[in-house]
Amino acid sequence: MTGPLAFDRVILLVCDSMGIGEMPDAGRFGDEGSDTLGHVLEHRRVSVPNLRSLGLANIRPLPILPSEAPLGAFGKAATASDGKDTTIGHWEMAGIVTAKAFPTYPEGFPAEIISRFESAIGRKTLGNYPASGTEIIKQLGEEHVRTGFPIVYTSADSVFQIAAHEEVIPLEELYKYCRIARGILTGPHEVGRVIARPFRGETGGFCRTEARVDFAVEPPSPTLLDRLSERNLASVCVGKISSIFNYRGVSRKIEAKNNAASIDGTLQAMRESGRGLIFVNLVDFDMLYGHRNDVEGYARALEYFDERLPEIESTMEPGDLLMISADHGCDPVTPSTDHSREYVPVLAWGRRLRPNTDLGTRSSLADIGQTIAENFGFRLDAGRSFLREILP
Repeated sequence: MTGPLAFDRVILLVCDSMGIGEMPDAGRFGDEGSDTLGHVLEHRRVSVPNLRSLGLANIRPLPILPSEAPLGAFGKAATASDGKDTTIGHWEMAGIVTAKAFPTYPEGFPAEIISRFESAIGRKTLGNYPASGTEIIKQLGEEHVRTGFPIVYTSADSVFQIAAHEEVIPLEELYKYCRIARGILTGPHEVGRVIARPFRGETGGFCRTEARVDFAVEPPSPTLLDRLSERNLASVCVGKISSIFNYRGVSRKIEAKNNAASIDGTLQAMRESGRGLIFVNLVDFDMLYGHRNDVEGYARALEYFDERLPEIESTMEPGDLLMISADHGCDPVTPSTDHSREYVPVLAWGRRLRPNTDLGTRSSLADIGQTIAENFGFRLDAGRSFLREILP
C-alpha cells in the first residue's frame, strides 16, 4: 500500500531531549561524548520492554538487548540545522531547516536590550546571566520578593527567561512582560523563545509552578502544521508544541505541563480527533531531568513512558501510525546541564506498517515531516520521506 492516505492519522511523540549518541560535529558544540540514552541505560537496569519491542535497541548497541523481531521500523536521525534547541528541532521535523542558529548569550544580554526592557516595563531587573532556573530563584528569589524586580536569565540555548513570584508579579503581568520582550528581541537579537517562569513559596523553599508559557519566534516559512491546516486536516498539538510554532497552523491545542498530562492529552486527542496529525511533546525528560543532571529521574521517566505505551497502542485505530522521536539530546551524565548535539531515535509502528524495518541513519529530522506530508498527499521544502520503506 503506497500513496496518499496510507495512514489516516499520525501520532508523533517527541521525547524532549532523548538523544541517542553524539553527532559527528558534536565537538563544535562542546558536546563530545554526549549519549543521553546510552548513559541513562548504563546507570542501572532500566525496564523498557515496549520501546525494545519497537526496535529501540536495534538502532545501535545499547545497554539493553535488541529485539530479534522488532514490531516497528527503527532508525536514527541527524539534525541538519545549525543548532540543538527545542525550536530548531521541532521546526526541522515540520520541514524547516535552520541555516543559522538563533543567538545565544553566554555573558548575558547586552546592556541596551536590558535597558529597553526595563524602560518598557517600568521596573529594574535582576540577574541577566546564564543559570539553571531552579538555581537562580534560590540565588535571587528573596531579593526579587523584596524589590519586585523580575529575574532575567538565559542558558546555553537561545532563550530570554523571566522568573517572577506569582504573588509579587501576577501571571498576566508576567506574560505581558514576556510579550514586551518578544517585541524587543528582533533582528540580530531574535532569540528562539521568550519564556515566562513563574514560581511560588517562601525563602529557602521557592519552587517553579506549571504556569510556564513560551513565546516563540514566528516560523519563517510554511510548516507541516500550516500545510495540514490548508487541507482541513487535523493538527492537534499537545503540550508545548503549539507555542513552538507560535500557534500557527494549529487546529486544536491541548494544555499539558508534564509527561503524564501529555500522555493523557494524547489519548484524549486520539479519541476525539479525525484524520491528520497529533503532535505531542513529552517535556519532563528535558525540563526535569536532563537540565538538572538527574540520571535516576531520567531513567524513571523512561520507564513511566514505556509503561504507558500500551495505552496509546491499544487506543490506535487500524489506520493510525505512531512515530516516536526527539528534538536533541540533554545528557544528564555529562558535566553540562544544557542540550547536546546528538542523533535522535526514530521509531514507527502501526497495524499497516511493515515490521522489522531498518530506516538507517537519516540525514535530517525533516524526514519525519516529509513522511507525514507524503502520506497526506503533499510535499515539504525539506526532508526525504521514508513512507514507502515502512509499508508492505
